Amino acid sequence: MMQPSPVPVFKLYGEQRGWPTPELLHCESIHQRSSLYEWHIRVHQHAELVQLLYLHKGQAEIEIEGERQVIKEASIQVVPSLCVHGFRFSPGTQGYVLSLALPLLSQFESQFGRQLVVLSKPCCISVRHSRPHIRTLFATLLEEYQQDNDARELMLHAMLGALLVWLNRQRQDASLTEDRAERRRKVMQHFARHIEGHYREHLSVSEYAREVGISVTQLNYLCREFHNCNALGVLHHRLMLEARRSLQYTSMSITQLSDYLGFSDATYFSRFFRRYAEVSPKTFREKMNKGNI
Repeated sequence: MMQPSPVPVFKLYGEQRGWPTPELLHCESIHQRSSLYEWHIRVHQHAELVQLLYLHKGQAEIEIEGERQVIKEASIQVVPSLCVHGFRFSPGTQGYVLSLALPLLSQFESQFGRQLVVLSKPCCISVRHSRPHIRTLFATLLEEYQQDNDARELMLHAMLGALLVWLNRQRQDASLTEDRAERRRKVMQHFARHIEGHYREHLSVSEYAREVGISVTQLNYLCREFHNCNALGVLHHRLMLEARRSLQYTSMSITQLSDYLGFSDATYFSRFFRRYAEVSPKTFREKMNKGNI
């Protein structure tokens, strides 16, 4: 039985020699290497480095750990160490590949004072409005990398630091956005549960806001976001739901239903019901019985 071929491990794709320069980073254009392989970098991995692939223009089919996606917009693909990956570019694709040795990243993490989590797992980050800034960073990195100017290493590290800060901020912003969205959902879930327990008591919006731990203004804002109406509208919709169901499925009189739903008198309930249903409770029930609603 044939054994499966192992995934090749390269310092840089296609290189059998060791690390090509004294620096702990390597920068090249996508064209520089991929054009040698008909724009197809086959599946491989790197044991001791992280790669940042910046797609500026063109198209890339990226395979990461067996999953494929097609990238058409300007983006940075993070490829962690030991991550099996491959690329297929449309001919003429423009962009850069930055390879960073793990000891260099350890130095930057010491400066950050924490792990650069953005480099620990595969992710594709769209550059969007930062496209000119990111293009300039990579282009200047490549130009500096190819020259032998004074304080070259200092300049390379300065630009790399700016790039890593930008990348880390994108993931932090995404996490904050996700956290805020999750908090909003939890508040609305709490609000919904509290409504179910108290909607017949006709509590004020301020009492509900206090229960869920936010201001009336914030509660109204969230209700408009999730329900397209303010908090009072959400409460009224719940009362109307129960009123319609009771008129359809119970034999309670209008007065009994008014009492059941916590209204002070049947006349007030009838006005409330008509405002939303555009018919009186009695007419609604008659139409339901005839199958006209």
